[in-house]
Amino acid sequence: MIVKDLNLATVLKQSNLDSRLLAIADKVQNQERLTEEEGVILFEKGELGFVGALANHIATRLHNGKVYFNRNFHIEPTNVCVFTCNFCSYSRQYKHRDDGWELGMEEMLDIVRKYDGQPVTEVHIVGGVHPKMNLEFFCELLSKIREHNPGLHRKGFTAVELEYMIRKAKLTIEEGMQKLKDAGLQSLPGGGAEIFHPDVRNVICADKVDGTGWLHIHETAHNLGMHSNATMLYGHIEKYEHRIDHMSRLRQLQDKTGGFNCFIPLKFRNGDNDMSHIKESTIVEDLRLYAIARIFMDNFRNLKAYWPMLGRQTAQLTLSFGVNDLDGTIDDTTKIYSMAGAEEQKPSLSTEELCDMITAVGRIPVERDTLYNEIKVYTEAVAG
Repeated sequence: MIVKDLNLATVLKQSNLDSRLLAIADKVQNQERLTEEEGVILFEKGELGFVGALANHIATRLHNGKVYFNRNFHIEPTNVCVFTCNFCSYSRQYKHRDDGWELGMEEMLDIVRKYDGQPVTEVHIVGGVHPKMNLEFFCELLSKIREHNPGLHRKGFTAVELEYMIRKAKLTIEEGMQKLKDAGLQSLPGGGAEIFHPDVRNVICADKVDGTGWLHIHETAHNLGMHSNATMLYGHIEKYEHRIDHMSRLRQLQDKTGGFNCFIPLKFRNGDNDMSHIKESTIVEDLRLYAIARIFMDNFRNLKAYWPMLGRQTAQLTLSFGVNDLDGTIDDTTKIYSMAGAEEQKPSLSTEELCDMITAVGRIPVERDTLYNEIKVYTEAVAG
């Protein structure tokens, strides 16, 4: 399915537009920041065509048709976890660890060695919170990966994993993050953010690091010179104001540090978890969410759609609604979303397939590194 980009001027000519939406459109065109109240209005009143046109206008101004991807692979050390998040289909409690998996040091290094000689630029390390995989264990892993392949960017550990391993080591966040950086950690993924507001967080993931703690860990990383990503889990019990509160807190930290590479909305999937009774959001709502995120989060240059979770077609559609990044080729078996019923049960795309997805909607594929430095602009068809 291909959606033609919506023309902003044409959309704004509609006679039935709410005056508040017209005021928001003026702000967007003048590159002025929206208030939280205006963000909620977009969710309540902004139809798909309207928010899509605004989002596409912004993305075109920022990126002029370029869509980014990187060549990466994942290491998932374990799905055994001390926490019990109601939305999670991935983890297994420690007392039921025989139902999960635990990779040893050499098993993880074997995954790294498998990519020797291949043009991958990033290893992404994230998993459950295992009480025996502690700070020292992961510092050793990072050090060994760096020793084996110094040019491979090491992105790892959600704030949930970091808070637990640092607390168990009886260190401050600042001390623990410095120790990990010294061992070879270069940047952080955005996982574990879910929804910051306690009214939601206390229901869906009450026992792990709270929103303030998540933000403190990422601010600490930024202050140490490390970049990170930011996520938001949407489409479950949260309300519009919770989404805007979440994005506003991220926007405020980005104002302060400038350390976030991108924002990644993550769709709640209801397969095999304690929230299976909740209906998943529709594709229209998914696209509206991406568009509004692009409009509201004015200091986040990059908006990513994680294609294994959304599926290839929906991810492709998001490129007409403000998205400028499709993550990576991910040519292995990341299980975090496939176990929850994600569209892609075997999330693997060749560079050619990924470029075809992008060019099919009139965009320009660009391979990037973790920090969004451009490696190659694909102006012609990819062979092989």
